[in-house]
Amino acid sequence: QVQLVESGGGLVQPGGSLRLSCAASGSTGSIYVTGWYRQAPGKQRESVAVLTTGLNIVYADSVKGRFTISTNSAKNTVYLQMNSLKPEDTAVYYCYCNFGSAGRYWGQGTQVTVSS
Repeated sequence: QVQLVESGGGLVQPGGSLRLSCAASGSTGSIYVTGWYRQAPGKQRESVAVLTTGLNIVYADSVKGRFTISTNSAKNTVYLQMNSLKPEDTAVYYCYCNFGSAGRYWGQGTQVTVSS
C-alpha cells in the first residue's frame, strides 16, 4: 500500500522559511507528476507547485520566486522549500504524487502558519 507522509510544517514569522517534505512508501515505482497544493480556511484547494516528467515546473503566480519544488528519486521524497513567507501563505499544504500504473495519492496535509 502506498502512503505519502508529509512533514516540516509549523509556525513561522513573516519573512521566514520552511521546508516541507513528502516521503512516499510502498510499491510506488517512478513519479510521473508530483505537486504541492494548499487549502486555506474557507477557500478551495489550490495548486502551489507542480513538477512533471521532463522537469517541467509550474508555480502559482503568488509563490513564484519564493517557493521551490524538488525531488530526491533515491529517497522517493518531494520537497517544497518556502522562503520569504507571508501571512497569506497560511494554509494546510498537501502533496500529490502520480505514480502511473501504481496510482495517484495525496498526503494527509501539514499545517503552515505564518504569523508574528
